[in-house]
Amino acid sequence: MSGLESYINHTVSIITADGRNFIGTLKGFDQTINIIIDECHERVFSTTSGIEQIVLGLHIIRGDNIAVIGLIDETVDSRLDLANIRGEPLGPVVH
Repeated sequence: MSGLESYINHTVSIITADGRNFIGTLKGFDQTINIIIDECHERVFSTTSGIEQIVLGLHIIRGDNIAVIGLIDETVDSRLDLANIRGEPLGPVVH
């Protein structure tokens, strides 16, 4: 079993090489780590306003654009007040 198989049907956070942050339910992946996530939304960080959430629904992310995949603790995540969290947007990954 690969490490990602245990994440299937769980909420994950995916950070892409260009610094975007996607949250959703991992539904599947292939050998090149192309990812299918459902109930997906992108969290857009700002230093002047809260975190904006853009609803995307079912979303596919190419494996060559993924930097990090991690599980989300839904209990902790549901208690976050995203409207009052400020943060610098992530920059792109530099190789």
